[in-house]
Amino acid sequence: MAYVVTAPCFGCKYTDCVVVCPCDCFREGEQMLYIAPDECTDCDACRAECPVDAIYYEDDVPEAWKEFVPLNREMAEICPSIVDRKEPNARRDANS
Repeated sequence: MAYVVTAPCFGCKYTDCVVVCPCDCFREGEQMLYIAPDECTDCDACRAECPVDAIYYEDDVPEAWKEFVPLNREMAEICPSIVDRKEPNARRDANS
């Protein structure tokens, strides 16, 4: 099991969660972040840091967002690792 990034991250990409991850399991996609499930140690550090409440333990992902479980696995294999804080997407900030 692992933590999963879900719908609220789409279009914002806050990276507060990335900098607290002790195993560097976050990946950066074009529109959102993903967690590499085979690298996640379930430490729970990232969940509390997410300002949009997008991160859930795999078993706790809301039913409406269950498709994000396999999406994180799939995208983590092709997206580059991210370990440093970056500015969030301007589009999401402007809509906040």
